[in-house]
Amino acid sequence: MKNVKVSKLWDQLHSSYWFIPAVMAVGATALAFTMLTLDRTDKLKIDYWWVYTGGADGARSLLEAVAGSMVSVAATAFSITIVALQLAASNFGPRLLRNFMQDTGNQVVLGTFISTFIYCLLVLRTIHGDGDGYSEFVPQLAVTFGILLAIISIGVLIYFIHHASTIIQASHVIQNVSADFHSAIERLFPQKIGHSEPELRQTVEEIPMSFEEEALPIRANGTGYLQAIDDQELMNIACQHHLLIRLQTRPGKFVIQGSDLVLVFPGYKVNQKLTKKINNAFILGKERTEQQDVEFPINQLVEIALRAISPAVNDPFTAIRCIDQLSAGLCHLVQRNFPSPYRYDNNKLRVIAEGVKFKGLTDAAFNQIRQYGRSDAAVSIRLLEAIALIANYTNNSKYQSALRHHADMILQDSREGLSQEQDCKDVQERYYEVIKSLDHSSTIKDWD
Repeated sequence: MKNVKVSKLWDQLHSSYWFIPAVMAVGATALAFTMLTLDRTDKLKIDYWWVYTGGADGARSLLEAVAGSMVSVAATAFSITIVALQLAASNFGPRLLRNFMQDTGNQVVLGTFISTFIYCLLVLRTIHGDGDGYSEFVPQLAVTFGILLAIISIGVLIYFIHHASTIIQASHVIQNVSADFHSAIERLFPQKIGHSEPELRQTVEEIPMSFEEEALPIRANGTGYLQAIDDQELMNIACQHHLLIRLQTRPGKFVIQGSDLVLVFPGYKVNQKLTKKINNAFILGKERTEQQDVEFPINQLVEIALRAISPAVNDPFTAIRCIDQLSAGLCHLVQRNFPSPYRYDNNKLRVIAEGVKFKGLTDAAFNQIRQYGRSDAAVSIRLLEAIALIANYTNNSKYQSALRHHADMILQDSREGLSQEQDCKDVQERYYEVIKSLDHSSTIKDWD
């Protein structure tokens, strides 16, 4: 597994609007000095039709025009970006702002305009004419490259106009969140069912009988959302000090200063140094991320769906799109092995993690949409169709039980929320199809 802290740092940089523009600005500075050095080289002879051959006044006017226009365009682009963020916060929820902040396209656009502006300023200061009191110097290659950057900036501006109008569309936002969901599944559930499935261990017997009596808690020294846990560091600590560590929380949960992070056995080894080392393995932040929290993209899709079916918006089609992406992600998930909470070192139990359960993920995906969409037949029907689709991808009895529970709840809520008898019949027909799918999956399992 990659170093969690490095991954967290990169995630913070990727979510900022200053990192890529700052890197591009440094690159523009280096490029300006490189071009000026080449122009000052006497051995370099430039005699091409596309190279700028005008005088000092013309070069100044050209670079001043480019630099001035870049500042104006950068300000306009920044204003459009702020408007897009405001629309995203109001239409899709404030938790979706992080996805917009991570948009590389906007960061590159802003960086291009700033870089061109800086490049032009640095080249402009070196241009001297006959009447300036210096020997005449017109950096032809550097001015030519400034013209090229201006042309590139025009292309980037055209791209930005298209991109800005695309990223605020509901379909684009939903697709991006769904991609994060699938990426989290690939990252956190790497083993596929039926491929290198590990042998199950009877680990409960390996936990000391006196664990509950002798274990001591290590408490959090900060408050925030648990964004990630450095599993490797935690395992190293457990092996180094010959400990058994049981986690009391998992990524995505809100941690309060003084609450229990882990239980350590044997408890007499707990000291201030060990407490600090274990706390350093837990990364807290102001908001949740999908780095180790597969439930977070689910909550984002649910939030979009809930806003769409609210009376103020009344857009069930967007909610249905969210349900489709949730079903696709859960179909992907049921084909993966959930990692064991028991972590070993040389057959010695060292760490007991608190993992996510399929039932909890289905609760997060369906409960709120079912509750808010109980009076919308189309939403209820699509929820049932999603459950039937997921059932076709698994024959796990626990998964089927969780899916059937949600199907029963959807049917019950629709009977109470729908006023038209025909709508109730339509929902009931879809419910029977779900039951057939679940029974068919159970039959396949029994046959196997």
